[in-house]
Amino acid sequence: MRQQMHVRIVPMSADHLDEVAELERICFSMPWSRNMLAEELDNALSAFLVALDDEGSVVGYAGLQVVLDEGYITNVAVRPECRHQGIAGKLLQVFLDFAAGNHLAFLTLEVRASNYDAIALYGGRGFRSVGRRKNYYEHPREDAIIMTKEFRDGTENRDTRTTDSSV
Repeated sequence: MRQQMHVRIVPMSADHLDEVAELERICFSMPWSRNMLAEELDNALSAFLVALDDEGSVVGYAGLQVVLDEGYITNVAVRPECRHQGIAGKLLQVFLDFAAGNHLAFLTLEVRASNYDAIALYGGRGFRSVGRRKNYYEHPREDAIIMTKEFRDGTENRDTRTTDSSV
């Protein structure tokens, strides 16, 4: 396992859009466009973070939408050459702290069924598989695993159970 990379986590701004759009193209088969990302910056329900290396370059980013007391993690991406260095975990931890501090009921996300590293990361942070979306992803077509972490009164709920035995 690689040593953790030193990064600074900051809110995403318009200055980061080109680098984040490039990261989307590198990491996802159906990337969000620069315009889509720019629209999210203006969405009052969304929060996006970037991880910056020592030179100030974007090496990772993550997005969250909050509706009432529910949090939906929309994106987590890290440059391939920077993976396994704790960056995604640091981004995720900011959202976990936000969820607990703002009394969200849960955080949820979808992840490719074949993305074992991401599934392990989320599982290690208390997310549990609660379902499956058949053929959710394209290029290649693949199921999504729905993972959720529940909170109770701003604290982590450690009694989250799987509700879909097919997962």
